[in-house]
Amino acid sequence: MVEENTKSSMEKEILEQPKILENIFKTHVNDANYILFDVPKDVEKIVFVASGSSYHCSRYGADLFGKVADIEARAIYSSEFLLKPLVPHSDNILYVFITQSGETSDTNKALIRAKELGMKTLAITNKEGSSIWKASDFKINCHAGEEKSIAATKSLTSQMMCVTLLALKYATFRGKDISQYLEDLKTLPEFIQEIISKQDEIEKLAKKISKFKLLVATADGMSYAIAKEASLKIKETSYICTISNILGEFMHGHVALFNNKSAQIHLSVEPLSEVAVNNLKKIDAEYKTPLFLLGADCEELKPEGKFIVETQSYILNFFALVVTSQLLALNIAQTLGRNVDKPHGLDKVVK
Repeated sequence: MVEENTKSSMEKEILEQPKILENIFKTHVNDANYILFDVPKDVEKIVFVASGSSYHCSRYGADLFGKVADIEARAIYSSEFLLKPLVPHSDNILYVFITQSGETSDTNKALIRAKELGMKTLAITNKEGSSIWKASDFKINCHAGEEKSIAATKSLTSQMMCVTLLALKYATFRGKDISQYLEDLKTLPEFIQEIISKQDEIEKLAKKISKFKLLVATADGMSYAIAKEASLKIKETSYICTISNILGEFMHGHVALFNNKSAQIHLSVEPLSEVAVNNLKKIDAEYKTPLFLLGADCEELKPEGKFIVETQSYILNFFALVVTSQLLALNIAQTLGRNVDKPHGLDKVVK
């Protein structure tokens, strides 16, 4: 890790995350473990709308709602939402709009469309008084603080914490016991700090990965949201062609990419399934593509490199893998001599 006065804004903002996540939890959860969000109770379906990294948070949220609250949820890109001739609309739907700045143009336009349909709306944003904050029926401040780097880091994990607490709030409406989830979240800052302390390991992995011109990030289930985020972080900071795919779908034609010199990064917050292991073995047998594992380990595989994150909580693992992906992207970009705070051709959309 470089000296404090020479660190990029991106690295500084990654390092801020343990304290920020701790503060968010203390702000939104009282001493009696009651989640303080003001939200409508009569909800049977959640629709998340967002762009960029906020969309990846939405993918995570959609899976989490089904897992912990037994509530159907889906995520839609803001721009895609605006193009759809018909969008979900009924009295029992809550639309959740996620935007760090509260001024993301297509997300704000999507909210206007939802309100025109008479939908209940909730905004998760880092900016009180922003356009989306004022227009939404319900609102949650994600308290990330100013983010200077182009790449979203602390704003994303802050949104994820708010989405996690939102899902747990709705779980309580369904009579579910969320006490263990809350206990796990209390340990999250310490766990993220532990990941950060292992940046030397991640740097070694990054140096190996930085040699490739094509990277494929694969995952299954809710881990796919991290694969998409890891792909975005690497490509926007390093300019390496990085794509993401659900592993099973990748085997249907997309796998032909491995006829080119490339590497595969497989991410998983939970133990790898037999199907996933078999697919990864098949790729190795047919293409000899270097494999890097992030998250769950697997003795049956022989990766080129790995960074293992394993606890009994898939939520902790999810946050840890997101931060691992941020550090990996940071170190790949630095290895290649990129300016991580001001990637060429990109402007800070959220402030």
